[in-house]
Amino acid sequence: MDRVAKIVSQKAVVIFSKSSCCMCHAIKRLFYEQGVSPLVHEIDEDSRGKDIEWALTKLGCSPAVPAVFIGGKLVGSANTVMTLQLNGSLKKMLKDAGALWL
Repeated sequence: MDRVAKIVSQKAVVIFSKSSCCMCHAIKRLFYEQGVSPLVHEIDEDSRGKDIEWALTKLGCSPAVPAVFIGGKLVGSANTVMTLQLNGSLKKMLKDAGALWL
């Protein structure tokens, strides 16, 4: 849990991902296409990735990836992020966190 908290505190938007996950890829593209530069942590490339995956599950991420944090707070997985994008509230969250200036 401490490791997740430390990573999340490093940037306004943090995405925990697996390099082979297609939904992770789609979420990363969503942020990149909006001009956001998230910190992407590929847990399958981390020697302690299983611990991070366990911690994300304990925080309520199901599935564990993609897990998106904005402004240090867990937003959720792909379904939640896509819902926020479709209803227009994702952009406000990004602006409030300082990740988007438009």
